[in-house]
Amino acid sequence: MLHVVPAFDRIGEENAFAVLARANALASEGRDIINLGIGQPDMPTPAHIVEAGIKALRDGHHGYTPAVGIPPLREAVAEDIWRRHQVTVLPDSVMIVPGGKVTMFMAILMFGEPGVEILYPDPGFPIYRSMIEFTGATPVPVPIREENGFAFSAEETLALITPKTRLLIVNSPANPTGGVTPKAEIDTLVAGLAGHPDVCVMSDEIYGTMTYDGEQHHSLLKYDEIRDRLIYLDGASKTYAMTGWRLGWSVWPKKLYEAARKLAVNAHSCVNASTQWAGIAALNGPQDCVAEMVAEFDRRRKIVVDGLNALPNVSCISPKGAFYAFPNVSKTGWKAKKLASALLEEAGVAVIGGPDFGVCAEGYIRLSYANSAENIRKALARMNDFLANTRADRA
Repeated sequence: MLHVVPAFDRIGEENAFAVLARANALASEGRDIINLGIGQPDMPTPAHIVEAGIKALRDGHHGYTPAVGIPPLREAVAEDIWRRHQVTVLPDSVMIVPGGKVTMFMAILMFGEPGVEILYPDPGFPIYRSMIEFTGATPVPVPIREENGFAFSAEETLALITPKTRLLIVNSPANPTGGVTPKAEIDTLVAGLAGHPDVCVMSDEIYGTMTYDGEQHHSLLKYDEIRDRLIYLDGASKTYAMTGWRLGWSVWPKKLYEAARKLAVNAHSCVNASTQWAGIAALNGPQDCVAEMVAEFDRRRKIVVDGLNALPNVSCISPKGAFYAFPNVSKTGWKAKKLASALLEEAGVAVIGGPDFGVCAEGYIRLSYANSAENIRKALARMNDFLANTRADRA
């Protein structure tokens, strides 16, 4: 008999991929499926980035690279952080990784073990809790509440810290809610962390370029008082429509950088070379492609919010960032996951049930508006027809 370590009984997954697989299976059977489930821009990677990747291959960049990334890309990341946040970051503190999840994996592995606590946003990206439970640490959800505009509450977060807390995960702009935490809350959080000097912070800022309605993203990198215990997570997947390229980056405190480098060597060796050269083109090239994509998401956001609020017994506050809406469906009479399943199987609309994002997310579903305006309108019409003509007591 094979004896797999018990930790694998605790590991979860990102259910958006399971929904994607089911949606694809239905489509292969001839069903017309509109996928508002997966968090992936529907736009292609900008042409100049693609050409840079092709050129790198033609130029012979086919071998291993340093585990922490090629120096020109690390320098480009540092320059981009200065351009966006006016914060000086040394390239030697930057690590290039294959996607955003790797930084989460590394950070949680460093601090998670039985007997300790790790705080994470709930609703939040499901990999946070999955990896915390895998390490044997106790996951402590930080409630992300609709009444706060889906921003985290600094006061509530700080109250959850105990002597067992090793790591705090924050995410703004946020997946799945689209919430953006205002500067005042971040100021309060950082001030309160002065009383908890042994707590490391991982700030997931992968959606940092995507804000709306005049909202601004405030990076935790700007706070010198926590820089020696801050892990910054970012990448190219969302900003440059490069999900399949697998290109992320992170900034590490000096005392943690070497441990992260060793994990990279043991896990993935390096990020593929051509992707890294494409990343340089993304960061150093024209940024109008980013502005155009965000403007298109903003246009779709308004369609989604107006359409959701017109559905029977559904309400949706306007997301301020990312490309997700998180409507409240608690008054429909449906449990969220059952509603999401029924919408896919019967209405041909793929969405994600709130509980896939945490214990605090019952009563919500997530819709991605990284799909065409035409498809979004069709999906909303199907949802309206389903909710208007399907008995909720089936739930």
